[in-house]
Amino acid sequence: MHEIIDNLKSIDDELKIKIKNNKLPIIIAVSKTFQPSSILPLLDHGHIHFGENKVQEALDKWIDLKKNFTNIKLHMIGKLQTNKVKFAIPLFDYIHSLDSIKLANKISEEQIKKNKKPKIFIQINIGNEDQKSGINYSEIRDFYKICVEDLNLDIIGLMCLPPKNNTTSEYFIKMQELAKDINITDLSMGMSNDYLNAVKNGATFVRIGSKIFGKRD
Repeated sequence: MHEIIDNLKSIDDELKIKIKNNKLPIIIAVSKTFQPSSILPLLDHGHIHFGENKVQEALDKWIDLKKNFTNIKLHMIGKLQTNKVKFAIPLFDYIHSLDSIKLANKISEEQIKKNKKPKIFIQINIGNEDQKSGINYSEIRDFYKICVEDLNLDIIGLMCLPPKNNTTSEYFIKMQELAKDINITDLSMGMSNDYLNAVKNGATFVRIGSKIFGKRD
């Protein structure tokens, strides 16, 4: 059995043991910087959710893979520049990083042109950090309303990257409260180092890279 598949299985087993009452989250295998040779064992195993954080890298890797594995669900988890939206919409099934009204407008335009409507998470700047992208949590209600009612975006959830130097639980709890406040069900939060904590606090999508694929160069 391939080591990468073993890694995915052990995460899956761990979640089944730890998360008894909640629905199991979707595991996004974050394949950024890894070649198709590392991805193919997971595809052959039947895993379908993968994450990339650069549009150009994703185009280079995933166009052919998606032709051969038609049920792949590809997630854009990195910052999406407005000038890359026209390339991102045809390729990605989910966008986790909607972080501005300018980007929302561009996605709205392109989904009409390309006749494809990706599922979208609004990125929240949950720690109110100057260096991070995202919508301020005090503005989420108005922003969500514009996205859904005016721009016809398929907003399914919220995403966050909590501050690194703190315990993440308080931020995950805050995300849960925000989601409840706007009556939305999905939360994209938790990575290799804190996914169990995230799932205990309501994450429905977890973004796991190194714990599946191993260390990046």
